[in-house]
Amino acid sequence: MNTTTRYVILVVVVLVALHSILSFTHEDYGRATSLSNINSKMPWGGDRDSPYEEVVAPPHPSSPPSSHGRANATILMLARNSDTDSALRSVRELEDRFNHQFHYPWVFLNEEPFSDDFKKRISNVISGEVEFGQIPRDHWYQPEWIDETKAQAGRDKMVQDNIIYGGSVSYRNMCRFNSGFFFRHPLVQKYKWYWRVEPDVHFHCDIDEDPFVFMENNDKVYGFTITMYEYLATIPSLWTTVKQFITENPQFVAEGNAMGYMSDDGGNSYNLCHFWSNFEIANMDFWRSEAYMKYFDYLDSTGGFYYERWGDAPVHSIAAALFARKDQIHFFDQIGYEHNPYTHCPKGNGLWQQKHCSCNPERSFDYDGYSCMRQWDRIQ
Repeated sequence: MNTTTRYVILVVVVLVALHSILSFTHEDYGRATSLSNINSKMPWGGDRDSPYEEVVAPPHPSSPPSSHGRANATILMLARNSDTDSALRSVRELEDRFNHQFHYPWVFLNEEPFSDDFKKRISNVISGEVEFGQIPRDHWYQPEWIDETKAQAGRDKMVQDNIIYGGSVSYRNMCRFNSGFFFRHPLVQKYKWYWRVEPDVHFHCDIDEDPFVFMENNDKVYGFTITMYEYLATIPSLWTTVKQFITENPQFVAEGNAMGYMSDDGGNSYNLCHFWSNFEIANMDFWRSEAYMKYFDYLDSTGGFYYERWGDAPVHSIAAALFARKDQIHFFDQIGYEHNPYTHCPKGNGLWQQKHCSCNPERSFDYDGYSCMRQWDRIQ
């Protein structure tokens, strides 16, 4: 081999080595020089029409999910096309604070098809796979058996009383869907765990431990960050209906349950405390269980989601408090979370500093007069 050939080989080896090092250490360089990116710049490249329900490949397929393995879990958002900007902010924050390390898949659900713009912009900031699905009509819209005259009268009364979402049918559809149907959706059925995220929420602290793995390893079924009182005017007959169900199905009530959190008199009355369900990390097998499914069907059969305005937060909270042990419900103190107008900000044991939180601990809702943390604390 002559000297010229040796120099050529040496130069090629050095260039290949430099390219490999830069691709590994600089994500932007790696993406810019990837074959897929080069192909997209060619005349034959570019975007293709995508099917309605699609899986978008993760932009970092070679990145390990985590050092300890992942749970069978998804991050779930219910959103509309009009929510694109606010949904994007929520996704970006949770990716930055948590999911860029773990690459959990996202699922987005909508009662209508997602727009190409929504899918393109959301997919661009997600580090793992993402799927977009449409909600079946019979899971979303008001059932035909509901007496619309009665339902309309109930809505009109709430509007007169200035109750938030009192006149909204779509809000009631959402509450019923979140109470009894989201975990049955074909895109969600393959998962055991979910983290519910809504548009325009904020995550104020680094989340460097995997909450799904924590829940699984510690026999938890439901996790929350904020607890508060429900509006009595929206659920006047809910507790009576729950007590009727329990009287007929006492076998579903767990020993060591959290009744003391939601009732001040041993279950005779409901104190209106619930976990704010716009944030929840939970085991969907709990919702799919015989106890919960019979409970939901019983509630649904009364029409209370439409004749009144039953929310998924008290429906979920009552079920978790009755059908699970209290030690299976977990308060995620270390997760700084905000859904306007309320914020949970970690205060104790140096968590605020350790997790690089941006929220103000002095403005945390935890022990506000409308909070139910004291009721939660008393059963610990």
